[in-house]
Amino acid sequence: MNESLYEQLTSISILGLTAFQWLVIVVVWLGLSLAFIVGRFVLRSQLQRLTRRTKVSLDDALVKLLERTKTWFLLAGALYSALIVADAVPGAIRSMRAIFVVLAAIQVMIWGNALIDFYVRRYRERHIEDDASAVTTMQAAGWIGRLLVFSIVVLLALDNLGVNITALIAGLGIGGIAIALAVQSVLSDIFSSLSIVIDKPFVVGDFLAVDEYLGSVDRIGLKTTRLQSLSGEQLVFSNTDLLESRIRNYKRMFERRVVFEIGVEYDTERQKLAQISEWIEEIVKAQELTRFDRAHLAKIGPYAFNYEIVYYVLDPSFNVYMDIQQAINIAIVERFDEERISLSYPTQRLHGSLLALPEQDA
Repeated sequence: MNESLYEQLTSISILGLTAFQWLVIVVVWLGLSLAFIVGRFVLRSQLQRLTRRTKVSLDDALVKLLERTKTWFLLAGALYSALIVADAVPGAIRSMRAIFVVLAAIQVMIWGNALIDFYVRRYRERHIEDDASAVTTMQAAGWIGRLLVFSIVVLLALDNLGVNITALIAGLGIGGIAIALAVQSVLSDIFSSLSIVIDKPFVVGDFLAVDEYLGSVDRIGLKTTRLQSLSGEQLVFSNTDLLESRIRNYKRMFERRVVFEIGVEYDTERQKLAQISEWIEEIVKAQELTRFDRAHLAKIGPYAFNYEIVYYVLDPSFNVYMDIQQAINIAIVERFDEERISLSYPTQRLHGSLLALPEQDA
């Protein structure tokens, strides 16, 4: 009975294959597909449990690779194996092999990008606070790595498909000139990105002022650099335009020079005018993280005697500066109250001139 069934299956031909071969292909394909998919799920679950108990990054990377393994790649691999097991006609195997090579190349690129993204992201999370410049360099290495993975995989795939790689590269060299002329702005931004990475005028996390825009560097890309503004929105700059602008990097500021003025009324006692500079010097020196420079009666203004005070804050943080300036202002007001010295205001002169006007009829 079995022999007769086998003879019947082998005697029927469909598209160059016997019915028995088609049956073997279907059974092997379904079996391998199920084994590959279930195996991926089980292995990923086991590795995920392992990652919770270890601090090694290798198991996390393997989990990421399994997550990025596509089902269509597993199905294609199972079908290609089934054709080989069933001893299909050479033409079918060659066609499936070509399809599988292309899908495998795409899958390898996905794996490569996943690994690069994983390690760049992990390096950024671990070192963004203590070494932001290294994070920027690592991101550039990630871009170069993606480009290399793409180039190598494409060339290997084409070589396996029988394409003459040498002639192709020569042709691309000639066509590359025309492409380069067509995408000058893009290439300019890419080279500007490399300049930012190598020269490091700023790195991720730095606070920049670009013309009238303010924000902290969130990401340095191949074509654009993105800043997170103080008001919350994202600012996107072309790398070329950014390097051609006048950039102020506040993160590189080691100390802050502060200049401010105060004015006292004209009726201030004359012997106290010289003492005011001494009092202000005492107040500034009493603050931590400050270095006093000078305090002078700089000019006789239209409304008051104006003093100019200069000091340095030894911490670049803007909040530290504002806290110190607030403490200085409060101390000056308190000391002036004790000495009965009044701060001037522009309406004083206008108020005096109104008092001098002749009386008006009721």
